[in-house]
Amino acid sequence: MLELALLFAAALAAGAINALAGGGSFITLPALLFHGLPPTVANATSATAVLPGYATTLFRFRKDVEPPASLSLIAMVAIAAAGGVSGAALLLATGDRAFSAIVPWLMLVATAIFAAAPWIKSALAAREASTPVAAIALYLACTYGGYFNGGVGIIVIALLGLLGQSRLLTSVAMKAVMSATLTTISVTVYALFGLIDWPIAALMATGAMLGGWIGASFGYRIAPQWHRAGIVVIGLAMTALMFIRG
Repeated sequence: MLELALLFAAALAAGAINALAGGGSFITLPALLFHGLPPTVANATSATAVLPGYATTLFRFRKDVEPPASLSLIAMVAIAAAGGVSGAALLLATGDRAFSAIVPWLMLVATAIFAAAPWIKSALAAREASTPVAAIALYLACTYGGYFNGGVGIIVIALLGLLGQSRLLTSVAMKAVMSATLTTISVTVYALFGLIDWPIAALMATGAMLGGWIGASFGYRIAPQWHRAGIVVIGLAMTALMFIRG
């Protein structure tokens, strides 16, 4: 019962974190791994658990949904769906051993990108991404998200900033759109291949929904720099734990 309560709490925190800036799977995935699930099952269950949280977050931020100038909303949803399929297929092809070896590095890269996003954006402020470049970049990010749900929100937010999104809450709203799309597709693929622990996913999904609503409620009140600093700290802490766990 204590472990189940901790999993619920992890999902609650993840839902709130995803609502604010992304990175909630940095909590749910390690929690499921420490609970004893195999790596690919833990990843698939984590993605399933946080999916409802994207829905509640998106509902709260629906007025802030605005795609970057170079791409339409429909195009971004289509790209997210394609990336979700590609990433899920990649996870099925690689299996537990490869996924377990690469997870800490993926988490480290995602955290580093998010931490460096303001400086990267400033350095590239004078440049404009063409539509093909933007589409390819988002597809690769969503493929990453379909393969490893942890940190995909961080990467998408950073990428949207490079594509001209200057307001963090707008980026968070668009991140919720894309994360919900690609995660729905990848979770469908995971389910078809029996990778999801449904009882645990259902328990954690309830926590993620509640956390997503709570986090979005605070989204308009918390300064963007605190969003960023908090996610960087969480990302580094969970990355360190994953390296220690091996």
